[in-house]
Amino acid sequence: MRATVIPAPESVLLDVVGATEQFPVRRVYCVGRNYADHAIEMGHDPSREAPFFFQKNADNAYNGESFPYPPLSSNVHFEVELVMALSGGGADIAAEDALSKVYGYGVGIDFTRRDLQDQMKKMGRSWEVAKAFEKSAPVSALVPASKIGHPQEGAIWLEVNGSRKQDGNLNQMIWKLPEIIAELSKQFVLAPGDIIMTGTPAGVGAIVKGDKVTCGVAGVGELSLSVI
Repeated sequence: MRATVIPAPESVLLDVVGATEQFPVRRVYCVGRNYADHAIEMGHDPSREAPFFFQKNADNAYNGESFPYPPLSSNVHFEVELVMALSGGGADIAAEDALSKVYGYGVGIDFTRRDLQDQMKKMGRSWEVAKAFEKSAPVSALVPASKIGHPQEGAIWLEVNGSRKQDGNLNQMIWKLPEIIAELSKQFVLAPGDIIMTGTPAGVGAIVKGDKVTCGVAGVGELSLSVI
């Protein structure tokens, strides 16, 4: 490796269940409005329109037991999501070949500064300030697809202080996992290390400091965080 004029940034690494090796994160992609009931609660048509993608920063992803409440917002929302982690990539990937690019799966939360997102929407501006802030993408330890296969159905849920807030099923996705990869690869060249947050069911809502957030995906795992 060539010398750098400043210290090189540390790699973003996620834990893997049952392994000492970790998964290196290259990019973080997110699918917007991929559950019909969530699209409705956000005021959108749940029909099968072309999927909408946005990004978080790689270093927004982390394994951890706490979520630091961010500045500039008084309305931070939780959104539980199934996370895909890629071991392969390419452009214009065929849907029938897409799942061969997946290393494994995890449980993630797309934390959103909803008040700032609403402001950006009204002004016709992009969402980075609402979506790509520090620690906005906590992820559980990843589980290799070689151990659990590729989940197509099963409960996806989130609780705040023991009260169930989100309660959906993976089979409610508008765009299924192979389609997400295929459609995303039309817009970007995917590569090993990319993770994809695949959308959230209805029930998103606000958290406050001191809350305990627990969420999970059947057959994949669980993630628990304290809001600090």
